Amino acid sequence: MSYKKEAYKLKAESIIKNFKKRKINGFYCESKNEALQKALELIEKGSTVSWGGSTTIQEVGLLDAVKDGEYEVIDRDTASNPEERWEIMRKSFFADTYITSSNALTIDGELVNIDGNGNRVAAMSFGPKKVIIIVGMNKIVDNLDCAVKRVQNEAAPPNVQRLNLNTSCSKTGYCMDCYTDDCVCGQILITRYNRVKDRINVIIVGEELGF
Repeated sequence: MSYKKEAYKLKAESIIKNFKKRKINGFYCESKNEALQKALELIEKGSTVSWGGSTTIQEVGLLDAVKDGEYEVIDRDTASNPEERWEIMRKSFFADTYITSSNALTIDGELVNIDGNGNRVAAMSFGPKKVIIIVGMNKIVDNLDCAVKRVQNEAAPPNVQRLNLNTSCSKTGYCMDCYTDDCVCGQILITRYNRVKDRINVIIVGEELGF
């Protein structure tokens, strides 16, 4: 018996109970493979699917599964120029399903996300018919204050390294509250309640995933 895994499961179950009062569907999967299968169960074959930038959905294998599956994908990386890329990003709002991760998740069941352009947080709050969010245990925090600090100081610095952006945290490794054109902390979204039944679905995975 893995005591850590059991603790992960109990923590996830507590959060899922808190999701219910927020009308958010919650699921717990012990492994990445289980999370992949659960996510695919939630996506209707033949539907349109798009996504927000996420290392987590790549690590789980969901991005590859969707691209290779029986779905109509809306993929901004297929664009041949910046204008076409923006247009494809706008089309994401009309997708049947939007897949992504969350920068942080509180014990009380609130999702906290910070975005540069705002397209990901906008789609999470409105537009696509269904949103599937996959979250590793490393993103669970005590409260909203901890969530914002986690995103700015634990998620953003490695993310700007991955994207090769010119921000203060790319040089210091922690948030300097920058105002550069490459800033990835332009928009902050707190999801505390879901008004549309079955729209937001969160899969908590008993592993550390993403940033």
